[in-house]
Amino acid sequence: MRGGERIAARGFVSPPMSQEPPVSPSQTPSGAKESPDRARVRVFPPGVPLLAVLLGGWLQRVWPLPNGPLPFLPELPGPARSVIGWGIVATSVLLIGLPAVRRMRGSGQSENPWKPTTSIVETGPYRYTRNPMYLQMLIVCLGCAIVFANPWIALLTPLAGACLEIFAIRPEEAYLEKKFGDEYRRYRSRVRRWI
Repeated sequence: MRGGERIAARGFVSPPMSQEPPVSPSQTPSGAKESPDRARVRVFPPGVPLLAVLLGGWLQRVWPLPNGPLPFLPELPGPARSVIGWGIVATSVLLIGLPAVRRMRGSGQSENPWKPTTSIVETGPYRYTRNPMYLQMLIVCLGCAIVFANPWIALLTPLAGACLEIFAIRPEEAYLEKKFGDEYRRYRSRVRRWI
């Protein structure tokens, strides 16, 4: 090697090596770390209600609960239970979940909570709830509780909601408030977190 040049395989010459370490894109020139332009969501949001349904199914097999103590899970014949439960699931997906995703994508953004938010969406279901996709996920849990006549799923749904609030919604809200300031605070004052 001469003059700081490195010879690579097949005779190609790479540029001289710098004495300074390269600056990472997540660092400013002064060396201070920048926070990434995304919410610090700590769970995979759809996995939380899915886990509630799966855990509820397992608990009902291991430690069965009767439907009686839960007034919103009446003893219904199988076909009626299926129609009501799947109706709740379909209605929540069609009227809340899909329109929320369409509005988000229509604004040029992703519904993925780890991607940057470029604007606050305030139309469609976002006029009524700040978290329509998460709300839809919890309603699907309740629909599944009815379909499978499983009180465990119904009992785990509020826990799934609390997990979503702590590990997804609050980090998203902190990110949006930091990024959009008064614009987000005005939206937050007009529209509830859930319903």
